[in-house]
Amino acid sequence: MHVRRTLMATAIISTFTYSSAAYAQDAAQSLPEIVVTATPFGANENAQILTPAKVLAGEELRNKLGSSLGDTLSNELGVSTSSFGAGASRPIIRGLGGPRIRVMQNGLGAADVSTISEDHAVSIAPSTSRQIEILRGPAALLYGSGAIGGLINVVNERIPTRLEPRPTGEVELRYGTADKSKSASVSADASISKIGLHLDSEISHASDYEIPGSAVKGDPQSASGRLPNSFTRQHGAGFGLSYIEDWGHFGASVASFDHNYGVPSDEGARIDLDQNRYDTDLLVKRPFEGFESVRIKFGYTDYHHTEYDLEDVPEVNFSNRSLETRWELTHQELNGWRGMFGIQTEHGRLAAKAADPSEPTTVPETQSQSQALFAVEEKAFGPLTLNAGLRFESAKREPVARRERSFDLSSYSIGSMWDFLPGYGFGSTISFAQRAPSIEELYSSGAHHATETFDVGNPDLEKETSRNLELSLQKTTGLVRWKANVFHNRVKDFIFGRLSGNTFDEEGNPGGELNERLFEQADAVIRGAEAEISYQPRSDGMSARAFADTSRGKLSGQESLPLQPATRFGIDLDYKHGQWRAGTSVVHAKRQDRLALFETATPAYTRVDAKLAYTQRYANQRITWFASIRNLLDEDIRISTSLLKDQAPLAGRSLVLGVRTAF
Repeated sequence: MHVRRTLMATAIISTFTYSSAAYAQDAAQSLPEIVVTATPFGANENAQILTPAKVLAGEELRNKLGSSLGDTLSNELGVSTSSFGAGASRPIIRGLGGPRIRVMQNGLGAADVSTISEDHAVSIAPSTSRQIEILRGPAALLYGSGAIGGLINVVNERIPTRLEPRPTGEVELRYGTADKSKSASVSADASISKIGLHLDSEISHASDYEIPGSAVKGDPQSASGRLPNSFTRQHGAGFGLSYIEDWGHFGASVASFDHNYGVPSDEGARIDLDQNRYDTDLLVKRPFEGFESVRIKFGYTDYHHTEYDLEDVPEVNFSNRSLETRWELTHQELNGWRGMFGIQTEHGRLAAKAADPSEPTTVPETQSQSQALFAVEEKAFGPLTLNAGLRFESAKREPVARRERSFDLSSYSIGSMWDFLPGYGFGSTISFAQRAPSIEELYSSGAHHATETFDVGNPDLEKETSRNLELSLQKTTGLVRWKANVFHNRVKDFIFGRLSGNTFDEEGNPGGELNERLFEQADAVIRGAEAEISYQPRSDGMSARAFADTSRGKLSGQESLPLQPATRFGIDLDYKHGQWRAGTSVVHAKRQDRLALFETATPAYTRVDAKLAYTQRYANQRITWFASIRNLLDEDIRISTSLLKDQAPLAGRSLVLGVRTAF
């Protein structure tokens, strides 16, 4: 423990030493800006009013890549992960997850079933992404009620929007010792005349991963050495092309994704997932007088997965077919106002049926549809920028042989950003957002073996209503940059799954091994704060980042919301000299003992990672050799936001070796 405290203290002191020195240098130097595509005006990440944003791209994204989307983003400000084994790990933003966090690919929904349960994987491979955008807070105005807690947009540029003068791309190979993982990914772009072409592919295989102690903390009789059933194997491929002219572009893409992974629960399970996806994208610049562009997107997905028991007998079959469209019209500046309005539609058919016809259906076949109108406007009044948006949406759930439900939803947001000094800004946002109950929350009625629950939906659930106030203060230029956010989110009729204490078997008879989980509603409050400071030199030398985040979610009656993230403190130190890069990061999470019913406390932990990379030039290629050590202290790490925290710790110490080349 003394060693860990010393590491933390050294890292913190180093950070503030470098930050103080930076103030004495030229703070007017600005770093390159990254455009956030999932915003109405394509602004940079420091200019967001509607929601604070973070973008991972380039070298930073490659260094943080994990086996899943949740693992990749787990150390970002305000973001944690559900951590349901290595195969399924979905992002949680400010204590909200599942159907309240919308995961998108190139601006359209992922259309998998990861919102239904923590054991379901997101059907997007981060290894072929060019950029991952995180929008924290209620982004419902643009992307629907599924984004009431925030959204993640994975950008892989599968449909090209520009013509490359020569073929470009990237290839990467990795090997990890803790899980004997082997992975490869490739992404390439080219053009023929006016046709842009894109190809990407990835494959990864990992065995059960090593753990530092026993699977069940304090139980030497439980599994040790390696965590049983924690393997994961996935492969995917995508191809896209588009016709590109000065007036805009029109393109299409097709992709497939297959994922086979274990669920390391007491019950044990294996999930075999496959999805086919088809997208089109049309952009017309200056379509008619007074308008900058019109954009139309279509996305169709066909998703299936089967859950198997330890004897490889199928238990539940999930399917989801979805068609989503977006129509966006951006107008030219009018009396200082610029803005966008549009239409979004979704049509889907979801079902989760027991493989044994004699057992109850987990989720009945249900058709869902929604239509929405949205508009966002923005205007600058000198140093003050105002933003306002409005969204109206109707949603319908139509199950087979069950009562259908319809919901009328409305949302609005009013925000401002005051640049009171050059490079300094104060922002405030007031928002109101509504979410319709999901299909599983309304109609679940059967066993879900992977989570060891017998889920019981409530067809009488009402829509959720969120009222959110957020304040932010930031410095966005110079060698030292920082930001701080505080938020208070009051949710009426918050929907959650409560463990009743009763147990059932697969047929629904009392006294089995499955815990009854009832979907209920109560008012809730989620509040918290986040802060981050970074120092980035103009050339070689030391860079540093320190961050802290905390949130607290409570139901009426002072009971905590289930699976809430622990308060965290983190530090990153990086050093660059010529072709060499090195770095270390330390994240400390406090003990989480603010619990919902039937939850257990999660012990504190400190995770230390280190990395080293060397980049060389060979002909026209840039080759980077890299190595990293994850969980350097071989800590027994259990995540408070995981349903499996008491029986499935994270991997122990692991050495990752790899090579990456860009051409």
